[in-house]
Amino acid sequence: MRLIGIDLGGTKVQGALVEDGEVVADAKLATPKGVDQVVAAVVECVGRLGGAPSVDGIGIGAAGVVDAATGDLVRAPNLGGFDGRVPLLTLLTKALELPASTSLVLDNDVNAAVVAEHRLGAGRGFGDVLGVWVGTGVGGGLVLDGQLRRGPAGGAGEIGHVGVALDDGRPCGCGLIGHLEAYAGRSAMEAEARRRHAAGTPTRLVELAGTKRMKSSVFAKAVDAGDMVALALLDDAVRALGVAVASAATLLDLEVVVVGGGLPGKLGPRFVGRIEQAVRTRLFLRSSTLSVVPATLGDLAGAIGAAVLAA
Repeated sequence: MRLIGIDLGGTKVQGALVEDGEVVADAKLATPKGVDQVVAAVVECVGRLGGAPSVDGIGIGAAGVVDAATGDLVRAPNLGGFDGRVPLLTLLTKALELPASTSLVLDNDVNAAVVAEHRLGAGRGFGDVLGVWVGTGVGGGLVLDGQLRRGPAGGAGEIGHVGVALDDGRPCGCGLIGHLEAYAGRSAMEAEARRRHAAGTPTRLVELAGTKRMKSSVFAKAVDAGDMVALALLDDAVRALGVAVASAATLLDLEVVVVGGGLPGKLGPRFVGRIEQAVRTRLFLRSSTLSVVPATLGDLAGAIGAAVLAA
């Protein structure tokens, strides 16, 4: 079976061509702003991988809450121009000019990545897995009893929008206050770094990024240079992740939490180890055998998972 998986994130559109369970080609584009532009980017990425007529199915993992009944993207604060409900599945079905033999599936991007890690990666062999992806924002996916859980509104696992601070906390990109994403999402961390820089605190983060987006590699370089703002922001991120993950682990009595995304990928296992320690100090059940581990499938996890969902 030949399948295309697309990971539609806030920074990049990552695609993979999967044949009989193996990745045989991949493609990547920067994520543009605007609904029409994003649809066009997905079509281009599929085209680079051979096009819709060449495969049996296409899976799309999109950064946002997906209404499984309609294929609409309900909330997608990290996709520029997606300000309300967007009928993304309908738009992509039309734009891709799908043959009758090719199926199209739309799901949340981290749901897709967690499915991949559960089936093939760091969560393999576990019945219950929480995935936490730290990138442009913070996304989550939840597998319980071996099954992906979406919830009646499509929001199961959305740990990035769990509250970690009271009403005087940082503003989140979704419009609410004190969410995990406001402390650990790269866009929010960039906004805070630029705010501090404008207030007179020098930081290598701004020097390295200039007017461009602060990518995960910029944070890694600033940390290596001992930049105090970068270190402080990451300390805040670790604490916030500890609060949110410990709460989820206590509620669900989880076996394993898989941490992936651009920021952990660049900062390495030590960053994930810090998160595990922050979680352990907050667990209600000290006897818990919970493990917090790095994702193993890298940048292609979301695309591979989307292909798995298409199958």
